[in-house]
Amino acid sequence: MNVSTKEMTLTVGEAAERVGLTTYTLRWYEQEGLVAPVGRDAVGRRRYTAGDVNWLLLLTRLRRTGMPVRDMRRYAELARQGDRTLGARRALFEAHRARVLSRMAELEEDLSVLNYKIDAYRRAEEEK
Repeated sequence: MNVSTKEMTLTVGEAAERVGLTTYTLRWYEQEGLVAPVGRDAVGRRRYTAGDVNWLLLLTRLRRTGMPVRDMRRYAELARQGDRTLGARRALFEAHRARVLSRMAELEEDLSVLNYKIDAYRRAEEEK
């Protein structure tokens, strides 16, 4: 698939920098089916569109929130199938949101312990 020269596109390096991934990871995402095959220029180099970059930004957020690659792959498959999968995509995101909220609650508890210990050490230092 060749990319239209009218639409501004990015090289793999530029796209990687824009989304905060390595070029290796971008290629891996494509190989894993997380990204639809990326367009190519006249000499066969990958060219990323704004749509490709937005998709990659979503994937990086999903990954950063701990979504397993298998769920990301499932989401990509569902998205490619169109509107008939809206309910399945929503359900996948709702399940992931529940995991994220649970993890956030755990982190809040952990942060409370850290704050308690920091305050205790600060008080102990001041008493010296």
